[in-house]
This record gives sequence, C-alpha cells and structure tokens, in this order.
Amino acid sequence: MKRSSKTMAVLVLVFAVSVVSLSVNLASAQAVPEWVKNTALWYGEGIVSEGEFLNMIKFLIENEVIVIDNIKEPAPQVVDAQVVIPNGNFDVTGAGFYSPLNLEVPVGTTVTWVNDDSVPHNIQSIDKTGKVIQLFNSPPLNTGDRFEYTFEEEGVYKYYCSFHPWRVGLVTVS
Repeated sequence: MKRSSKTMAVLVLVFAVSVVSLSVNLASAQAVPEWVKNTALWYGEGIVSEGEFLNMIKFLIENEVIVIDNIKEPAPQVVDAQVVIPNGNFDVTGAGFYSPLNLEVPVGTTVTWVNDDSVPHNIQSIDKTGKVIQLFNSPPLNTGDRFEYTFEEEGVYKYYCSFHPWRVGLVTVS
C-alpha cells in the first residue's frame, strides 16, 4: 500500500508540474508557491482530500498562475452528404422520391447524388419558377453513377431530373 501512495504522489506531482509548465504564461518553478507543491504531494500521499486539492487548482486558475485558454473547437460540420435516386424514381405513379427529398447541410458541404434507379437520370438546378439554371447540372447518370456539387453559399436550391420532370428535390444550405 505504501508503494501505491508513492506512485500516486509522483503521478500527481508530475500532473501539477505539467499543468503549471504548460500554462500560457509559462510560470517558472519559483512562481509556484511552496504550499501548492506540498498540497500536490500531500494529495498524492492521501493526506489532503480530493476537494482540498481541487480547491488549490481552482485558486491557481482564478489567480492566473495556471492560465487555461478557452479555445473552442468548431463543431464538426458535415462536409459530405448524399442524395439517393432510388429504384423506381422514373415511374410517375411510384413513390421513389429523392432520398432525402430536402437535404439540409451547412455551407461548404459537397453533395453527391447517386443513381440507384434502373434507368438514367440527371440533376438539373432550377430557379423558383422551374426554369433550368446553370448552377449545377449533371450529365446523364446511369445506374451507379454519381454527381457532386459543393454548396458555397446559403440558400434553398431546387433541382429536378429533366428526363422525369415530376421528380423535384431541394438542398437547403445554412
């Protein structure tokens, strides 16, 4: 048991020294008060409670002996998304809509359309009135073919298949 507490004391001391030495203000060993070093040692030996040790760390942070940057990692963003043209999409009476029908993605996302239907399709960008515009337009996609477009601006983008004009989809970019 004695060996375990010494190992713990060494680990805690290494942690305390690492935290202090890695702080932004690069505090020197002289800047670390003796009571801090002792508290870390005593915590490792089981003399000081965890609460007392954490209060010491809190004191060091509040008095900027240890400086912690508040660097927030950006939330992971979807960079690739997919729309599937399901089998049966060509049939006007079928329920083979684009999947998803309205794809919602963040700016900068590359959308890939995949033709899983048994007949060719294309992806044609259209305006509010349904007129084809030259934003993104694929060649005919045979079964298994893919078409990609990267959305760099916010907005609602409509598209359809000119071979099967009753099939309309949306990409909403925010």
